[in-house]
Amino acid sequence: MAGPANLKITADTNILIRIIIQDVETQAGPAEAALAAADLVALPLTALCEMVWVLSQGYKIPAATIAVAIRRLTDASNVVFNEDAVAAGLQILEAGGGFADGVIAFEGRQLGAETFLSFDKKAVRLLQRQGYAAQLLA
Repeated sequence: MAGPANLKITADTNILIRIIIQDVETQAGPAEAALAAADLVALPLTALCEMVWVLSQGYKIPAATIAVAIRRLTDASNVVFNEDAVAAGLQILEAGGGFADGVIAFEGRQLGAETFLSFDKKAVRLLQRQGYAAQLLA
């Protein structure tokens, strides 16, 4: 994608999915080119959380493969993202839980919360193992 200098973009979930899945050739190539041409690519946490959900639920891709895809995206020199929140999400994803649960717990702590509260037994258990105060609401 040719464009003006200092092109700074936010990548939407559908762009990320096309790059990872490569299922729509007419979209994958332009998506990759756009990200490569940008001076800065912002990866919002919401886009990453949506991406993980689509890949795991829609495409049935294993968590380990999704973790590799996230690392590949975030390793690009022009990509900016919340490193600590993504690391927290990856930690829970790789422990067998949901990426979003790790991100949510991390952001909650940053906002001043002390305890992650959920009906999700697995999320609470995994977060507790990672050192988070987490409580199951029964």
